[in-house]
Amino acid sequence: MAVFYVYILEVMAKNGKKRYYTGYTNNLYRRWKEHRNGTGAKFCRGKKLIELKYFETHQTRKEAMRRELQIKSFSRQQKGELIKSISFNTN
Repeated sequence: MAVFYVYILEVMAKNGKKRYYTGYTNNLYRRWKEHRNGTGAKFCRGKKLIELKYFETHQTRKEAMRRELQIKSFSRQQKGELIKSISFNTN
């Protein structure tokens, strides 16, 4: 059975401003590497720092896409609270 991930990246622009990027994928590690290497979403290209801050799993693509849209509608504060609700280290 396939697993789909919804994730939030913290992206720092060259000017030091931090923003969140939300996406979904069926291979979290590969997608994170694509973002870091500049081959992922246009939003992340040329950014100074890209860190995986949050992820959750879903059993279907449809569930993951629905959740991605829900999280994208969150305010910056709500996304920050979601990130604080879990703890993991990507190093």
